[in-house]
Amino acid sequence: MSLSLGFWMAAEVAAMAMPLPAFLTGCHEERREARWTEECWTIPRGGLMMGSGRSGNGNKVAGWEWMRIERGADGVPVFYGSSQGAPPVAFKAVSASATEIVFVNPAHDFPQRIRYARTAGGIEAEVSLRDGSKAQRWTFGAMGAPR
Repeated sequence: MSLSLGFWMAAEVAAMAMPLPAFLTGCHEERREARWTEECWTIPRGGLMMGSGRSGNGNKVAGWEWMRIERGADGVPVFYGSSQGAPPVAFKAVSASATEIVFVNPAHDFPQRIRYARTAGGIEAEVSLRDGSKAQRWTFGAMGAPR
């Protein structure tokens, strides 16, 4: 086997080894007094996860988003977010494990980086610029769980 063929095979195996974030499966919410944010994700099946999110205050919805995470042609997971019906924006995974995944799109204005991590109490989500600055964070627990 040639060196270049071996390199490409190793890169393909590494891309396929990047797991879809199964830890996101289910519905999660964060509550801060009357303000709330929630996300729901399907299980990974066929290289695809589908998600929805909404946020609001009291009984009023302030924003919503359709999301999906799917394997790109190279096998690397890609997050697509479509805020309030806008065309979807793609963010490619740059790192992934069984408990964390980070997506980046340096050409997007904000966010440029999306990070999800499993915590002892649920899920932490963060959006920021590519370098991690101007971060906004959410700490989600299971939807409907007592607080």
